[in-house]
Amino acid sequence: MRYIFKFPDIGEGLEEGTIVEWHVEKGQKIESGDNLVTMETDKVVTGIPSPKSGTLVKLYGKVGEIINVGDALVEIEIEGTETTEDPTDTKSHVEAVKEEGAGVVGTLEIAGSGAVLSASTEGVDETPEEAPKKRKTLATPVARAMAKDLSVDINKVEGTGPAGRIMKEDIQNYLQSAKTSAPAASSTGQVFTPEENLVEVEPMTQIRKTIAKNMIQSKHNAAHMTLFEEVEISELDRIRKKFKAKLADDGVKLTYLAFVIKATAMALRKFKSLNAQMDMDAGTMIYKKYYNIGIAVDTDKGLMVPVVRNADRLSIAEIAAKITEFSEKARDGQITMEDMQDGTFTITSYGSIGGLFAVPVINYPQAGILGVGRIAKQPIVKNDELAIGLIMPLSLSVDHRIADGGETARFVNQVMAYLEEPTALLF
Repeated sequence: MRYIFKFPDIGEGLEEGTIVEWHVEKGQKIESGDNLVTMETDKVVTGIPSPKSGTLVKLYGKVGEIINVGDALVEIEIEGTETTEDPTDTKSHVEAVKEEGAGVVGTLEIAGSGAVLSASTEGVDETPEEAPKKRKTLATPVARAMAKDLSVDINKVEGTGPAGRIMKEDIQNYLQSAKTSAPAASSTGQVFTPEENLVEVEPMTQIRKTIAKNMIQSKHNAAHMTLFEEVEISELDRIRKKFKAKLADDGVKLTYLAFVIKATAMALRKFKSLNAQMDMDAGTMIYKKYYNIGIAVDTDKGLMVPVVRNADRLSIAEIAAKITEFSEKARDGQITMEDMQDGTFTITSYGSIGGLFAVPVINYPQAGILGVGRIAKQPIVKNDELAIGLIMPLSLSVDHRIADGGETARFVNQVMAYLEEPTALLF
């Protein structure tokens, strides 16, 4: 029996994903739970496991192509099984994936009896006759998006893919042909020769599309207000250095961020408006009594925000271990949807890259986001004497509909108090 395994909705209304890497090939024997392909969605880059054991007889889609939810991913020959169901039944069923290492939490959609095929053709781009045709034109989604971005009439492009399907390379060849036939003019009337490559056009990643959408949503729906402060952290630095080597022996990197997360979570317990969200439709305020701190992580794919859950209950060492774990996952592209869910407040530490102060954009619908700038030694006045202090810049953006100016300032003061005297966090 042959099954067509379709790209599943792996969470939060997913519509499409981009193929990043295939981990299998045609003719390979696989077991249930084996990683088939790495997909980039608008939230994460994640592996998609096989729901069945058998032999792969076909792969659908190439690296870089966009696959819609419900589109075929692979065709699997299930050995030692026979179907007695009506082969005209095209309904799908859903079964849970319980195998360890499956890589996707939740359910995966598997083709039902209608996915039984009598034969399979060669190639990874062709669509089986039994599978529903969802596209009206013979062009890959990547090619269609590229044509739209470059203002190319896709009907004028000759396709070289299966059945004349237009591929990304066809769009590129069409543009190159147009360049050689006539010089291109800019909007200002300047003419460029074909040899000049003054722009580079790449399709947006799913994650970048989501970042753009979320930033606009936040600025449109939240009334941003930002407060700037500086805190002297010489004592915190002394404590960090004291325990840094010990944690390093356990493979944990103790950073300033671990202290900031703990201080923020403890302060949120005292100022509930900063750990809240507004439901305008219901006319209610939602005050959350759990403190899950999202940390903005810079990755090659874009900004991701994994969440340190119940940070108020964790020790500094436990928080540092979570930061280390998320850093390794981000580097390896293994941050999951589950890692990024249920945040109540966000911290972004841009100072490790550069910058003193910023105006962080709220992770809507949260009430606030705390930015941490570049830490540096500066002259300070201490006990009426000039001294050298270690200064951490802070930038707090809040939704002014939820948090008033006075409460915002008092919240920052509490965070600063914890950072200035970190023994309060340790005990």
